[in-house]
Amino acid sequence: MIDRRDLSSWISGPPTEPGHYPGRGLGLPRTGRGSIARPGRRVVALCIDWAACLLISTAFFHGNSSATLGIFALEQMVLVGTVGYSLGHRALGLKVVRLGGAPAGILAAIVRTVLLCLVIPAVVFDADQRGLHDKAARTVLVRL
Repeated sequence: MIDRRDLSSWISGPPTEPGHYPGRGLGLPRTGRGSIARPGRRVVALCIDWAACLLISTAFFHGNSSATLGIFALEQMVLVGTVGYSLGHRALGLKVVRLGGAPAGILAAIVRTVLLCLVIPAVVFDADQRGLHDKAARTVLVRL
């Protein structure tokens, strides 16, 4: 018979050992510049990006949802791939970088964006608060 102890390894939440914080396993600081972006900032940045893309879609494509998603994907690929942040990221002081701190680059931005647009990879994350889209692209969203 299966009981709670059998499932606890994957539903018990983040590690609780002393000194653990998101980003520690990646060598990032606990707080301040270069620390992992927290979920609240991520969600607000996403809302800003989506709102901007929806405005453009409404103006040129009558709010077509496919057009909005396409504009969002284009924004993410171009801006994250070139300058490292989208409009929402910049407004909230966030940046996408490779694990070593180098710029994300176009290829990583494309991989990250395709998975971000699928939604599920973005909401499944690890103890370091990196979504599957960031893990696949070998990137991390950090504070500026």
